[in-house]
Amino acid sequence: MTEPRLILGPVLRHVDETSATVWVETDRPCAVEILGAMSRTFHVGGHHYGLVVVTGLAPGVSRPYTVSLDGYTVWPLPDSPFPASRIRTHAADQGSRLRLVFGSCRFAAPLTPRQRRNVGDDALNAYTERMAEQQDSQWPDVLLLLGDQVYADKTSPYIRNWLRQRRDTKKPPGIGVADFEECTRLYWETWSDPEIRWLMSTVSTSMIVDDHDVIDDWNTSAAWRHAMARQAWWPERIRGCLMAYWLYQHLGNLTPAELAESTLLSEVRHVGETGDAYDVLADFADKADTEVDGVKYTRWSYRRDIGSVRLVVIDTRCGRILEKQRLMVSDAEFDWIEEATSGDYEHLLIGSSLPWLLPHAAHELESLNEQACDRGGVRGWLAERVRQAIDLEHWSAFRTSFDRLTSLLHAIGSGERTTRPPASVSVLSGDVHHSYIAEAHFDEREWPRVWQVTCSPVHNTIPRIAELAFRVTWSSGVTRLVSWWARRRGVDPRPLWWRKLAGPDFRNQVAVLDIADRDYTVTFESDAQAGEPLTVPLATHGGRVARD
Repeated sequence: MTEPRLILGPVLRHVDETSATVWVETDRPCAVEILGAMSRTFHVGGHHYGLVVVTGLAPGVSRPYTVSLDGYTVWPLPDSPFPASRIRTHAADQGSRLRLVFGSCRFAAPLTPRQRRNVGDDALNAYTERMAEQQDSQWPDVLLLLGDQVYADKTSPYIRNWLRQRRDTKKPPGIGVADFEECTRLYWETWSDPEIRWLMSTVSTSMIVDDHDVIDDWNTSAAWRHAMARQAWWPERIRGCLMAYWLYQHLGNLTPAELAESTLLSEVRHVGETGDAYDVLADFADKADTEVDGVKYTRWSYRRDIGSVRLVVIDTRCGRILEKQRLMVSDAEFDWIEEATSGDYEHLLIGSSLPWLLPHAAHELESLNEQACDRGGVRGWLAERVRQAIDLEHWSAFRTSFDRLTSLLHAIGSGERTTRPPASVSVLSGDVHHSYIAEAHFDEREWPRVWQVTCSPVHNTIPRIAELAFRVTWSSGVTRLVSWWARRRGVDPRPLWWRKLAGPDFRNQVAVLDIADRDYTVTFESDAQAGEPLTVPLATHGGRVARD
């Protein structure tokens, strides 16, 4: 028998002071070994996956590693131009020191010449090339991917050609993916990129789902869900996408303790080591998509602690409640968010694929639209069409959830829910295909230090009309007009104010967060041809925001 091969990975996922989780996909069943830790692969729908938890590592150490399959070394790749992949554990005295890179909305590369002219260069690839020339002490601690890693509905020319060889793409769902097997092809295309493959092998990576990982407008409203349920191809699409999301993205978000406690992972491994766990995972995916009495079957949101910096990532897509009320996440999941953001830490980072704070006028328009949708009749029907047509589905379009999140962030920033007032609270987001920073004000003399930091896209584009709309909706004149209209229509006033500190910037970018004690800066980095990076200091001294 030939040597086993590595199809994808290694992907370095959860890392703490003494352990690290590494994910791989292989071409056949085998034993995966990394730094003395070994785990057998499991089989799902013709694919073989390995998840190795490496334990007993020393805190604060940067250690190169290799990957062996059945005793054969398969990583690093021969003649790789990149430095050795490393596991860098958190220091025991890590404190508030963290470098985190984040972004969202990344079309796979390479593209056709025409697409490249429209979409531009990949900002994450460019960042990786710069990173490979640095000392590992300068590398980021965490890579946070906030949705739209793959485009299940807007496939690349390569994927379209592959689909045409597999089935008749003139029939629904056309050039979008139809099932689990086609979803796996998307991840193969995206994660095979040499730069991205090396980056994810050496930087601890966290992820969350957004709409294009499944389909544009996913879970926009109950009306949308009912319309999709009538499509014969939809059940297999959503099943395959959620199965793939659990395998490729969600598993690595979990801590070693959570992996050990996962009954689903235990069953998938038990069945998949000798057979095929497809049916086990398909049953889970079907349940994960359902909403029963205002509750979802599973929670994709998760929490990570890196020294005294806490990262809480919220699922703002699959977790939505839509049938009898309109909530971004269920009340039960919001209770979990409140618990996860309580305690003792210096800085809080909340990952949400969708921005909490939008341009002011856009916020008012989304709340107005939500109110109109809820009225029913012809006006409600028309409002629903508008909601879906121009993506009015952010936190402001789920006003109950927006107000609850605002109240929570105010309480956290004021120290009411924590052991001490944190130095900073930030909501990190993507989705909207432009980058900006906004500072929240809560009508207090010494307001809590809360920011919205949005970075999108990594590798995509935005229509000119949408770019103009975002610029206009930041203007004070348009905001006053739309706010007046919203008050006339009975929409409650915003519970806070915010001001734009940077942006909007419509280039392909990644955001680099540097936290050191109570100092905090954000740098937006584009490709090498796009000019100098923009650095915004959000430093805090003596409990007040430093203004530059």
